[in-house]
Amino acid sequence: MARTFDGAHDRATYDLAVIGLGGLGSSTAWHAASRGLSVLGLEAFGLGHERGASHDTSRIIRHSYHTPEYVALTFGAFDEWARLEDETGEQFVTVTGGLDLYPPDAHIPMDDYLSSMDAHRIAYDVLDPDAVRDRWPAFVLPDGTTAIHQARTGIVPAAAGTAAMTRRARELGATIQDNTRVEAIVPSRDSVELVTADGVVSVGRVVVTADAWTAGLLAPLGVDLPLTVTEEQLTYFAPPQPSNFSPEVFPVWIWMDEPSYYGFPTYGEATIKAAQDCGGPTVTADDRSGALDEVMLERLATFMRGVFPGSGDPIRSKRCLYTLTPDRDFVIDRLPEHPSVTVGLGAGHGFKFAALFGRLLTEMAVDGASSYDLSAFRFDRAALTDPSYVANWMV
Repeated sequence: MARTFDGAHDRATYDLAVIGLGGLGSSTAWHAASRGLSVLGLEAFGLGHERGASHDTSRIIRHSYHTPEYVALTFGAFDEWARLEDETGEQFVTVTGGLDLYPPDAHIPMDDYLSSMDAHRIAYDVLDPDAVRDRWPAFVLPDGTTAIHQARTGIVPAAAGTAAMTRRARELGATIQDNTRVEAIVPSRDSVELVTADGVVSVGRVVVTADAWTAGLLAPLGVDLPLTVTEEQLTYFAPPQPSNFSPEVFPVWIWMDEPSYYGFPTYGEATIKAAQDCGGPTVTADDRSGALDEVMLERLATFMRGVFPGSGDPIRSKRCLYTLTPDRDFVIDRLPEHPSVTVGLGAGHGFKFAALFGRLLTEMAVDGASSYDLSAFRFDRAALTDPSYVANWMV
């Protein structure tokens, strides 16, 4: 790492800087450092903070997805989590099996999921409520519900996974600085200057993984990303018989309708976690309540009492942010006018791919392309460029 001084600032030159060290950013620092690059990771808050989308415990990982492009990425996600396990000696993936639950006339099309898995020869079972109850007695599904079971579904840990990727990046030589907010990104022909309260850092390339803070960082560059930030709420329930919800006998599940709910078996404690997907109010990165929403809680608790009568009472809730593109698709692309700046957004469902995201973003930033088909995640798609595009977050 070369250092130069211009009389005003101490400017350290790095090959690549990462702005935002949640799951996606920590993964990028890890992957970039593993390629031998000099890496600077910058986080506006303390590492592991709870102001974004990478804190708390469990996230779903699965092959079941609504497009073949996403299903293709799921293989890489499992591979990169396995790589992190190999490099750290820790376990991150807990396989439980998973159920996608479709009531009659479900808002989310079941055929999209089936055809996407078929395209990649993913095995699955189609089950009726009686078959589900026979195998998983904790479920009481409404008549007419169709369940899709996919065996290789499970859990990855959010906070623990993010922390492991940050540690691994450091072990590989990355410089990690928390409580360092980037105030401006200034691209030039040969480098990018990052302005912070501590001075100006010059880097070769930058990857922005700032989630809810992304639009504000990019706006001065003439990039108007139509993002919506919502404040979501997850809740833990205390079943009277937690053994009925252990990972050995109870799967990850998703209710594929509007409203959409999802949940987990017990994981690290004798509680089960559930939440509504995209059910929270619109907020901003820095202006949101952080307080319990009683209406959201009762809506979720009513659903849980009906479908999981043994789930017990809610005992605590947490808030987190979703940063949503209008089509709910990721962003993995260089800025068209500033190719030294690459952006990664998970659109409120990216953590399962976090271990892979860092590889994709490093490839895009350094090589300009990836071995995966990322065309669906470009900046020039209609959802990000057409003001008349009608947002749809239920996928």
